[in-house]
Amino acid sequence: MVTAIVVAAGKSTRMGAGSDKAFMSLCGKPVVAWSLLALERSKAVDRIILVVRKEQILGATALAKTFGISKLMKVVAGGTRRQESVQAGLNECDADTTYVLVHDGARPLITPELVTAVVKDAQAGGPVTVGHKVIDTIKKVDKKEIVSTVSREDLYQVQTPQVFPVGVLKKAYKSAGKKEYTDDCMVVEKSGEKVRIFETNQPNLKITTVEDLQIAVALLK
Repeated sequence: MVTAIVVAAGKSTRMGAGSDKAFMSLCGKPVVAWSLLALERSKAVDRIILVVRKEQILGATALAKTFGISKLMKVVAGGTRRQESVQAGLNECDADTTYVLVHDGARPLITPELVTAVVKDAQAGGPVTVGHKVIDTIKKVDKKEIVSTVSREDLYQVQTPQVFPVGVLKKAYKSAGKKEYTDDCMVVEKSGEKVRIFETNQPNLKITTVEDLQIAVALLK
């Protein structure tokens, strides 16, 4: 069984006071609904666990019913840090879960086809993350002065979904400690496991600012 954990418990500080980007309207649907629908329509995903802020549990449950997310198993409260939210989702996975897909609820542009392809890649070869090659010139900077130019040949921008055998991800989180991690690949890498890149050029931006929301609207039209 493949369980998808959708993380949507962030504070949305760069969106402005009182905002919750996961529930902002994007072309007529809440941002997080786009990801839920893609996972719902992917034949590779069996169950979904949605992790939100505590005060959004009832609203998220109602949202899932509105959009017919039949695979949604549970809506749970996340923590103050991303890894705490992922761990909350992991704790709710049923015993027959074999693979876990983790996705940022603020990335609404994923498709069922991409989800299916990434899951199949993980089932064939182990931990994997969606990503694409860095195309811009990268500079190392100290106090706003350029120190050097970094070779971009082997650099990738990593996104989600990220898919792992459930035992690998649980073991990694068990040994993670209290250090801050920006994604689940980092947690797994620190545990000694290798993670591969599933390369795609499909738009997959993470909505962090109002400008990102405007870009997403343009891409979905």
